[in-house]
Amino acid sequence: MANLSEDIQCAGSDTRPPILDRTDFASWQQRIRLYCRGKENGENILKSIHEGPFQWEHFGKHSDKDRYNADIQATNILLQGLPKDIYTLINHYTDAKDIWDNVKTLLEGSELTKEDRKSQLYDDFEHFRQNKGETIHDYYVQFAKLINDMRNIKMTMSKMQFVSPKE
Repeated sequence: MANLSEDIQCAGSDTRPPILDRTDFASWQQRIRLYCRGKENGENILKSIHEGPFQWEHFGKHSDKDRYNADIQATNILLQGLPKDIYTLINHYTDAKDIWDNVKTLLEGSELTKEDRKSQLYDDFEHFRQNKGETIHDYYVQFAKLINDMRNIKMTMSKMQFVSPKE
């Protein structure tokens, strides 16, 4: 069972971004985005992560200074959210977008890996059953986790697949 310190590390806090769990990259992406949105200048921080650094040749307005500062914040947030072994692979990048893209490549895998994961989740869904002795709560938690894993990789299924009787 996780202790309070591990729970705080996983969830993050107002002063420290959530730490990446190598086995759940999709969840970390969502938590990092929420963490950034909660920061002052959050939209610009997210722009730095997804679009790259502010271009200096356009510098001049007050909002430009906010965007430049967001570049620094975004880089710090991402680097602070990495475990030591991944940090050592990524720390030479200075732009948040480069860090984000390289961590994503390291942990999300190739398209083939994604297809394998989709195939595994589809198979898990098709064969999902309540195990003997399993409580309804345990059954629900396992099913909710399966559906969440499917949503995290943007896997969709037709309504027929959800309601078709199993033999």
